[in-house]
Amino acid sequence: MVFGGRYGAGFALIGVMAAAALGGSAAWLYASSANPPFADADRPELVARGAEIYQQRCASCHGVHLEGQKNWQHLNASGRLPAPPHDQTGHSWMHSDAQLIHLIKHSVADEAPPGYVSDMPAYEGVLPDRDIIAVIAYIKHSWPTGVRVYQALQNPDNAGMPATGKEDWRLPADCGAEPSRQ
Repeated sequence: MVFGGRYGAGFALIGVMAAAALGGSAAWLYASSANPPFADADRPELVARGAEIYQQRCASCHGVHLEGQKNWQHLNASGRLPAPPHDQTGHSWMHSDAQLIHLIKHSVADEAPPGYVSDMPAYEGVLPDRDIIAVIAYIKHSWPTGVRVYQALQNPDNAGMPATGKEDWRLPADCGAEPSRQ
């Protein structure tokens, strides 16, 4: 599916963790239900709501400052991946908003290899879509412009392109593997 290849479980886990911070009905964000949901990091009220929810639901694993847990790219002693960072040093920005929402709602249960157990809880039924989207907006708001632009390119119609996207920007030098749209 979306998280195949050598980075599969790691990308899925990071997305799930980001998703844990979000939840609720997204209809209030869109003028048309035909548009897929996206987290608008240029909406201050949405970002502020997301910050509150993130601190309550996500920070204990993903870090108060989105820094994640140490050695997040390697299995720990229990055979699980530590919580990844959601700042620009992680890989959340390599996923579309729809993928991040899915991972937060469902964890990695339907994306991970058979038998993989994750510490990331599923937030479907716990957080409404609107709260999940708010958490994602908060996370995205912390990223440098270049990272936000790159992530918006993963969304249909480049949804979430930052208002400042026309300025000079670059991706981080250590951005890792380039994601593919599938």
